[in-house]
Amino acid sequence: MSKLQKPAYGGQAVMEGVMFGGKRMMVTAIRRKDQSIEYFQSPRRSNRVLTALKKVPFLRGIAAIIEASANGTQHLNFSSERYDLHPDEDQQITKGKKESKLTLILGVATIGVLSFLFGKVLFTLIPVFLADLTRPIFTSNIAQVLIESVFKLLLLLTYIYVISQTPLIKRVFQYHGAEHKVINAYENNVELTVESVQAQSRLHYRCGSSFILFTVVVGMFVYLLVPTDPLWVRILNRLALIPVVLGLSFEVLQITNKVRHVPVLRFLGYPGLWLQLLTTKEPKDDQVEVAIASFKELLRLENEPSSTTDEQVI
Repeated sequence: MSKLQKPAYGGQAVMEGVMFGGKRMMVTAIRRKDQSIEYFQSPRRSNRVLTALKKVPFLRGIAAIIEASANGTQHLNFSSERYDLHPDEDQQITKGKKESKLTLILGVATIGVLSFLFGKVLFTLIPVFLADLTRPIFTSNIAQVLIESVFKLLLLLTYIYVISQTPLIKRVFQYHGAEHKVINAYENNVELTVESVQAQSRLHYRCGSSFILFTVVVGMFVYLLVPTDPLWVRILNRLALIPVVLGLSFEVLQITNKVRHVPVLRFLGYPGLWLQLLTTKEPKDDQVEVAIASFKELLRLENEPSSTTDEQVI
């Protein structure tokens, strides 16, 4: 099967493991404390409104983000509860939990979406206040937007670098690298063995890290179209433009992914790849083994009869 015929799979790193998502299913594999690999699978749930919006340019990015946050949080919850426990201690996980399955799913989905939105608002407004402090020196609208964008980029890079120094996040970033290596191996028609997967790049054009960087660049151009003074107007338009920036950035990400094999245009995605040098680390063999196991399980489930694994639309 050629690269163009292959379905596009996505994924994300979780605590001591990797989650992969297909058209109908999502699978997470984690390394337990006894070195065994445990799986968690769920149908890909989608809201009818989000499904419709995912077909509309400039709106599909926002719909995809909301859907990914809602679906992914359940898998993050699974990994965070189990990664540091021996399987014999699993009774600690369910002890005291009496909420229904539906309540739990809705709860973690809401938390995932709200966490993303809170983080986006925070990283949008802090640079605004910092840039406004320089107004006595940089008075023009263009200068203020440029300074604000520089602060935003510095804040982003500093935050990622600082958290990457912690042992826990470093391992998450290693699993992030393992996830990319598996996807690259699959897309390049390489056998999914630890040795062959390790030979692949830990960077990928379709990564969410690239998307985050594009929001900084795209936001800079969008903000040039609106006033920066007074401060309260600047704050309001930054908040109001968050969906616009997210939608445009998603389209840019899609474009850079489509032209990555065109020699003259592939450089458009380089800034996002450079950021991935911070958000991914070279994984160890046992981490790649977990990523391969997760992806193979996803492929198995995706190829099962749809009557048991259809995407749930709510």
